[in-house]
Amino acid sequence: MGEDLPTISAWPRVVSAMARVIHVFRAPDRFIAGTVGQPGDRTFYLQASEQSRLISVALEKQQVQVLAERIGSLLEEVHRRFGTDVPEDAPPDDLDTQPLDVPVEEEFRVGTMGLGWDAESKAVVIELLAVSEEEVDEAVVLDDTEEGPDAVRVFLSPSAARAFADRADRVVNAGRKPCPLCNEPLDADGHICPRQNGYRRTEED
Repeated sequence: MGEDLPTISAWPRVVSAMARVIHVFRAPDRFIAGTVGQPGDRTFYLQASEQSRLISVALEKQQVQVLAERIGSLLEEVHRRFGTDVPEDAPPDDLDTQPLDVPVEEEFRVGTMGLGWDAESKAVVIELLAVSEEEVDEAVVLDDTEEGPDAVRVFLSPSAARAFADRADRVVNAGRKPCPLCNEPLDADGHICPRQNGYRRTEED
C-alpha cells in the first residue's frame, strides 16, 4: 500500500480463528469521533459512512486522544518527508459538527489501531482492529491477510484527517469539568478532592 509510515498500536492485540472482515472506506462521506451518554458516563465511538454504509466502533477515551495526537504528528512528518501540502488548521468546509448518525450500533470494540500514509493516493490510512481473545501479529495491521481481527480501514485526505483530529480533540475535552485544585474530573454529585482533605467538591463550587 504505497509507502507506509510506522503504524501505531496499543491496548490488547487479538486475533480470531475465523476469516476476518475488513470494512474499507476509500472515500468516506463522514469519519468522526462522537459520544453517547452524559459526561462522566460517555461511550466513545468512531463512525464511518459512505453512501448507504454506516459502521460504528466503540473505543476508550484515551484511544481517541492518542489517535488525534498521532494523526497530527503523522501529518507533520508527511509534509517534512514528501513535501505534501498539509493544512495547519482544519479547513472550515471539512469541519463536521453534527452528531453521530443513528442508530449507533457497535460493530466491535477497538483493540489495536494502525496509522499510515498511502503515497499512491496521498491519503492518511487509519485502521481500527477489533478486540478478541488471542494476540495478533502486528503484520496484520494495514494488511489484507485473511487471518486476524475484523477491521475498519479509512482513507482520508490530509485536510480531512486534520478535521477529524480537531473534532476528536473537542470530543475528548467536552466531558466533565476539571477540579481547579487537583485537576481530576468533577462529577455532578461532587468529587472527593485529595487536596482538600477529602472535602467533596461539585461542579458548582
